[in-house]
Amino acid sequence: MRDDQAEPVLDYIAYETFLDDVDAVARKLDAESWRPDFLVGVGRGGLVPAAFLSHRLDISMLSVDVSSGDAGFSDELMVKLAGKTTDGRRILVIDDINDSGMTIATFRDALAGHGGRGDCVRVAVLINNLRSRATVDYWSRTIDRARDKRWFVFPWEAQAERHMLVQEAVSVPERLA
Repeated sequence: MRDDQAEPVLDYIAYETFLDDVDAVARKLDAESWRPDFLVGVGRGGLVPAAFLSHRLDISMLSVDVSSGDAGFSDELMVKLAGKTTDGRRILVIDDINDSGMTIATFRDALAGHGGRGDCVRVAVLINNLRSRATVDYWSRTIDRARDKRWFVFPWEAQAERHMLVQEAVSVPERLA
């Protein structure tokens, strides 16, 4: 972190708030006729919400991490997910936050790159940034990054040491600037 840069405000999300967010997304899905065949938790942030939604909605869960830097591993899984969509299976991709939109865009690009059908894919997040470059279909809460600079710390991240959370927050300065 630069000396002239203020430390980000870490906003620890309470477990009960997380449960409320999961329930809000589930209710939105329950209110629609579209129903996914699979939930896909995007690692790391989407894995826990996807597991909770999987139990809440009684829909099988799969997982993939397109931002881990291990392309060979994720490519193999993306080929399988693309195959499911070409067979007409519907998937709901789950992430914790749609902040910059990078993870969602990377997922969609990877799926398309392996011949997947975008019309069989929807995305759900707990927190949606209105200014993100990616759009999502379901969310619990919205923020506007032009005004809201908090760095959200979800319950599963709370075990990380503070300096690691700060390091992650400042790694993409445009989210906090």
